[in-house]
Amino acid sequence: MSTTIELTGGGAPASAGPAEGGEIRCADLVRIFATDGVEVQALQGLTLTVEPGEIVAVVGASGSGKSTLLTILSGLDTPTGGSAVVAGTDLLTMGHAERVRYQRSTVGFVWQQTSRNLLPYLTATENVRLPLELAGALPRRERARRVEALLELLEVGHVAGRRPGEMSGGEQQRTAIAVAAANNPRVLLADEPTGELDEATSVEVLEALRGVNRETGVTTLIVTHDPTVSEHVARTVQIRDGRTSTETLRRTEVDEHGAERHVAEEFAVVDRVGRLQLPQDFVHALDLRDRVRLALEPDHVGVWPAAPGQTAEPHPPVEPHTPVEPHSPVEPVETPTEEDR
Repeated sequence: MSTTIELTGGGAPASAGPAEGGEIRCADLVRIFATDGVEVQALQGLTLTVEPGEIVAVVGASGSGKSTLLTILSGLDTPTGGSAVVAGTDLLTMGHAERVRYQRSTVGFVWQQTSRNLLPYLTATENVRLPLELAGALPRRERARRVEALLELLEVGHVAGRRPGEMSGGEQQRTAIAVAAANNPRVLLADEPTGELDEATSVEVLEALRGVNRETGVTTLIVTHDPTVSEHVARTVQIRDGRTSTETLRRTEVDEHGAERHVAEEFAVVDRVGRLQLPQDFVHALDLRDRVRLALEPDHVGVWPAAPGQTAEPHPPVEPHTPVEPHSPVEPVETPTEEDR
């Protein structure tokens, strides 16, 4: 994309500045739903930090809590406990008027269903112009320039005069990204933006999100159950059972011959009380269950399954001041009998 776009007005107040400690900061986030007397914990102490200008994918299976996280960050829902701060706004304490300003100027949102992103009776130009008119922060001529620039940035300038029903699915989603970015939000949230698209079109939409992030610097959070989405971002956070479980960081390295190679490293997430979730493939490979053995080494912690028959019985006591290698069980000491003597 070669379009250069200036998006300095009409969004969050310029004096707000970057958020200290992250543009998105969630700590010990809890969300409990109660239905017919039954409580369901969608989020169970989730912690997440996203830095200003970062683009992050949040992945997880259905029911993992990722969509609940996004509805909280968008201001559509309120957590039961913990803390959530986005671009300096405390989502637990804001009132109705502040919530409206937050949703209008601080965050932009792209839904999975294209029908929820665009008004069917408006053209692409009119859909993008609408949030600018509601905000009323720019003169009419500047609004027109911004709408045109956004459509060109998203490579949908050729459908400016078409209604959603006259566009392809990919064109609809790229126009929806333009709508979400119209008021220069500090944070752009996307809920399964490729869920209704084929593989080739999904790549186009993901690259469009990357382009907006790169050109405008908007902090971008993409929630998806599709693991291939994570290949388009440098950082992927996996949610399992309402908590962040692992993070994968990707980077490009150049070797001594000048050849590029892509490197991906997966890290387990440790919360502030020391809990972590082992990756599912690790658990299944070693058949870890019930209880495991741990050992503190100089530079790492060892985890391995308990020996057969030891899952219910405690380990024999070890004499004090007798160092024992955790990997080698203590040999029993034989007491000589009268015959031996």
